[in-house]
Amino acid sequence: MKRRTLLAAAAVAPLARPALAQGSNRVLRFVPQADLANPDPVWSTTVIAAEHAYLVWDKLYDLDEKLIPQKQMVGADEVSADGLTWKLMLREGLKFTDGAPVRAQDCIPSIMRAARRTPIVESLMAATNELSAPDDRTLLFRLKKRYTLLPFSLSSAFIMPERMAKTDAFTMISEHVGSGPYKFVPAEWKAGAGALYVRNEGYVPRAEPASMWAGGKVAHFDRIEWHTIPDPSTAAAALQRGEVDWVETPLLDLVPSLRKSPGVKVATFDTLGSWMMMAFNHYQAPFDNVKLRRAVLAAVNQTDFVDAVVGDQADLGHTGVGYFPPASPYSSTAAMPPLNGPRDLAAARKMVAESGYKGEPIVLMSPSDQPSIQQSAQIANALMKSIGLNVQYTSLDWATMLQRRNSKEAPEKGGWSAYCTSWVGLSVASPATHLPLRGDGFKSNAWWRPMNEAMEHLRDAWFDAPDLAAQQKICEDIQRMAFSEVPCIPLGLTFQPTAFRDTLSGFARAPYPAFWGVKKG
Repeated sequence: MKRRTLLAAAAVAPLARPALAQGSNRVLRFVPQADLANPDPVWSTTVIAAEHAYLVWDKLYDLDEKLIPQKQMVGADEVSADGLTWKLMLREGLKFTDGAPVRAQDCIPSIMRAARRTPIVESLMAATNELSAPDDRTLLFRLKKRYTLLPFSLSSAFIMPERMAKTDAFTMISEHVGSGPYKFVPAEWKAGAGALYVRNEGYVPRAEPASMWAGGKVAHFDRIEWHTIPDPSTAAAALQRGEVDWVETPLLDLVPSLRKSPGVKVATFDTLGSWMMMAFNHYQAPFDNVKLRRAVLAAVNQTDFVDAVVGDQADLGHTGVGYFPPASPYSSTAAMPPLNGPRDLAAARKMVAESGYKGEPIVLMSPSDQPSIQQSAQIANALMKSIGLNVQYTSLDWATMLQRRNSKEAPEKGGWSAYCTSWVGLSVASPATHLPLRGDGFKSNAWWRPMNEAMEHLRDAWFDAPDLAAQQKICEDIQRMAFSEVPCIPLGLTFQPTAFRDTLSGFARAPYPAFWGVKKG
């Protein structure tokens, strides 16, 4: 029996496990993509920590479906004529779940803590001369230079009470008091089992309709129960039997059977997808040679990589993808012919010969415990061998691979040459957060990123651009430079569907679950 058939059969077979309690219309039973191990969205950079944070805390601004920042905790803002002074006024009636009012004095340390770990917030503070709170409801930014991205930057900072926000950014918080639509119940949180959230009765949503993470966050459930179910077949079977209401990330192999299951719906709400890429070691031979990187680019067929991950579920993949996801406002067709043109392996082999490549070993790292990335690595292995490269396919678990990525040694001495990975589309949707396009590798000790001062200058220019049109023009230049210098190679886009009982409705289109607006019944 093929792997796909075996998994599908397992999904519909009765499973010997205790049935979860049948829920009411006021209770949502949710299976998250991973266990909530570290519920601090600043200390942890995991998606699961961010999903938790959006239930518990709110932000001054947040992004709508078009990735445009909108006022959230801010009720009104004023910008001086020279653009150097921003005055933000908090909405009336904002309260933390311990009963204390949300003050501007809480916002300042929350922003400063986020700046320690979040590059886009760090960029804002680098452009700021002074951040003050003239009164409890007013924040005042006095800038060194015009910084039109201030709302965008603040969309990456969750607002916590002052006492919590003063926790060092490299130390986990010990409380979970917030002002979001739900309250976290620490006594019900058990690593490896799940977590519980109850509705924040004191939360007052904005009047505007919800749009992704912006607008009115209306909570329709009294309780949201997170049930950690690591085995994907077990999670799928629980959904099919109505024991849970929502499975965040069903295994792609199980999606066809879930689509056919009575009472179950499958949908894709994330329009940005997961951006797949091939990364190179720019500090060791042979990929310190841009001519060789261009030869690999000339051979890449995105369809091969996407098909390896999504199989015959074509709606879950997208090709013709450049350095920004197609749903990003910064996506463009600039310089795409090297990737979209006909694949010519003979021409690529000629480019390899002309690059001066002397047969040096190429250590291609592949994570054994990340199936979709492993599949991409297997395609990359075959591709590079087909153009005459001396590839050594090296299988490691994900944690060991990331550790080896930090090595400065030559590939044959414990270093590496290349690997495949994927990024949440939101994290590569703009130059502000697109780490694979950074040109600060040596300076930042990120040995998987190249040094490219010209690219960094373009990124700085994007931050200083006066409007969206100017930013988009700069992103075209960034993409042209990327296709010339090949810091990495885009391999296409995949989309992770979510599965839920057909009694649920009101979902937001977001890169990961937004629980407001969702109803049952």
